[in-house]
Formats: sequence, C-alpha cells, structure tokens
Amino acid sequence: MFEIARYDGRHRLKGSLYLSIALSLLAVVVIWIYPSFSGSFEDVDEEFLQAYPEGVIQLFDIRTMASLEGFLAFELYIFGWTILLGLYLAYLAAGTIAGDVERGRMDILLSMPISRSRAVGEKFCSLAVPIVIVNVVTPVVVYVGAVMIDEPIPGADVVAVHALSIPYLFACAGIGLVASVAVDRASIAQRLALGVTFGLFMLESLLAGTDYEAIGAIAPMRYFDPNEILLDGTYDLVGAGVLVAMTVVLLVAAQLWFSRTDIE
Repeated sequence: MFEIARYDGRHRLKGSLYLSIALSLLAVVVIWIYPSFSGSFEDVDEEFLQAYPEGVIQLFDIRTMASLEGFLAFELYIFGWTILLGLYLAYLAAGTIAGDVERGRMDILLSMPISRSRAVGEKFCSLAVPIVIVNVVTPVVVYVGAVMIDEPIPGADVVAVHALSIPYLFACAGIGLVASVAVDRASIAQRLALGVTFGLFMLESLLAGTDYEAIGAIAPMRYFDPNEILLDGTYDLVGAGVLVAMTVVLLVAAQLWFSRTDIE
C-alpha cells in the first residue's frame, strides 16, 4: 500500500529541504530587519499604515507593524505563506497527474493493478512531504530568531500558525490537483492552478466588508488568518475543519474526474 506515495514522497525530499531553507532564510531576514524599524513603528504606526493605499491594507490585511508578531504576520505569513507558498503548492500539485499523462508515464502506471482513484490519491498524499517539512523547520527558526533579538513570541502561537497552515496548504494543493486532471498538459494545468488560486485570494481580499462578502466563502484564504493567531492568540479550529472538508471535496472531485477521463 502507498507505494506511489512513498516513491513520489522520496523524490520530493530534496526539493522540500531547499524550500524549507529558502523560507527559513526569509524568516531570518524579516526578523533581522525588524529591530531597525521597530522604534519608528511604535511612534507612527497609525500614520505609517495610513500612508499605504487602502486597497493594499485590505489586500494584505495589514493590522500593525509595531510588534514583531504584526510584522511577521504581514511580511512572512500573509505574503510568504498565504500567497507564495499557497501558489507553489497549487503549482506543484498541478503537475502531478498532467505531467505523467503528458510524458506517457501514466499509461505505464495504470497498466499495473491499481485504480485511477488510488493513483490520484497517492500522488496527492506525496505532497504532504513539502507541506510537513516546511512547517516543521521554519517555526523553529522563527521562534529562535525572535528570542535572539529579544522579541520573544509565544511558542504556542508559532506552533499554531504553522499547524493551521497545513490544512490551508492542502486545500491550495487540492485546487492544483483538480487542474491537473482537467487538462493533460502540465504547463497549462500549472497556469490554470496559479490563476485560480491567486484569483481566489484577490476575490476574498477585495470582497471583504462588501455586500458580496459571502462569495469569498469559496476561497481557502478566508479560513487561515495569521493575524488572528499571532496578534489575538485565537485559533480558528472551525476554519481548519472547513479547509479539511474543502480538501476532501477537491480530492474526491479530482478522483472522479480522472476516473472518467480518456488518456490520450
């Protein structure tokens, strides 16, 4: 069981470590530069935020830059995790099925006694490798870095923001998986996944507080809020449950779609 997941997972290990190092370096840079600005933020935080266009404040949900938690929420978790890492997982997932179909490897795989739905499910499971590794390595760097600049962050909040990002990243990967079975060319599937994921981020951000806010309920970004965790110490477990349900729906949809698709 899970031979495909183990095989693909092993081949994702090196890339996952590189990804973890890159995001850890981003965390180090954000933490390192914070003391240079913290004094200015404490005095003029409100004026500083007012200098940003209202659309930017709403788009990135910037609440404060006067604390390391607020600085990290914007610079690392909203930009680095919600946007960049979410897009990366959608892109990575979009190449899983479409890439094998395009290269002719899927025909060989399906010639073995394995169902199409199992193939899709196990390839999706292999994405747990980058998702878990990056969320194990980076929080250690964040916590230690904050202590080193004498701006400690509660360890529970650091663990929570990374733990609750896992269902969010799986949901983004689910979007990519559906794109991967919808088309049989990896490049098209990847562009489709990037466009849909970023479009959902824009939809949720720009419709927040408007009469059409309910439409944003389809966006995974609604259910993962780094500001809420780091600034308020509030953990949205219901939102995490919604993301798990969203991931299951996307996975099942991808399995059903692929089971009824002709491979050319």
